[in-house]
Amino acid sequence: MWRYNHIWLLAFLLGVVYPGEAYSQRTGHTPAELQDIGVDEQLGEHIPLDLTFLDEEGREVQLGDYFDGTRPVVLTLTYHDCPMLCNLILDGFAQTLDGFAWLPGDEFEIVSVSFGEAETPEMALNQKERYMRMLERPGMEDGWHFLVGDSESIDALTEAVGFQYKWDERQQEYAHPAVLIFLGGDGMVSRYIYGIQFPQRQFRNALVEASEGKIGTTLDQVLLFCFQFDPNANSYVLHAANFMKLGGVLTVFILGAFLIILWRRDRRTIEAGTDVPALT
Repeated sequence: MWRYNHIWLLAFLLGVVYPGEAYSQRTGHTPAELQDIGVDEQLGEHIPLDLTFLDEEGREVQLGDYFDGTRPVVLTLTYHDCPMLCNLILDGFAQTLDGFAWLPGDEFEIVSVSFGEAETPEMALNQKERYMRMLERPGMEDGWHFLVGDSESIDALTEAVGFQYKWDERQQEYAHPAVLIFLGGDGMVSRYIYGIQFPQRQFRNALVEASEGKIGTTLDQVLLFCFQFDPNANSYVLHAANFMKLGGVLTVFILGAFLIILWRRDRRTIEAGTDVPALT
């Protein structure tokens, strides 16, 4: 059974956009358990792609192995021995991937890095096998990678993306935020989405944005133009100005098409040597 403070901590972490911020605003202070916990967003910065980790098979890899310059990469930071929040994050992420039109390994990559420096490739493999069984999507195993590493690589990565966590000696577990981090194909930090539930449309928009329009359809580009990310809502919301611009462009296009139809009609009538019928 979860202890009372576990439940309180979980509710707090999941109930805010920026972990640790809302409670501070309401009460004027941050609980000791949550001091220095959260995300210092590093939008537009690049992560070091030469960091070395071990994958779920025990092979030495570099982060750059999963970046091809084009396809976006979704980064999750959790640890395998987590008693509660990490599984909720990855379970919610798996629900998003279930039935999602794009397949990891094709349109994008997923890299799940454990920040537990004592964790092993065997633990990473067990975690990967769990989600492969849960999703049952052939080919996904080639696009979702589970990595473990030493403290030097972990610290360098978490610092690069502004992921702030710490070990709670009393509870014998890590306190950490719940977040997906979207990276461009060159390792640039593009977007953070917080929580344990990630709607597919929001997830898709973040992928298109991270790829700078290199993946997705024309409709995806239109939607991304009309909907912009609101960090306060932790979601993509309608951008009124862009929506009005798009409406104006469509209006001009429709009027232009109508005028072209009339012009062609009049031209055919003149070439036939008949009077132009009056419009009624």
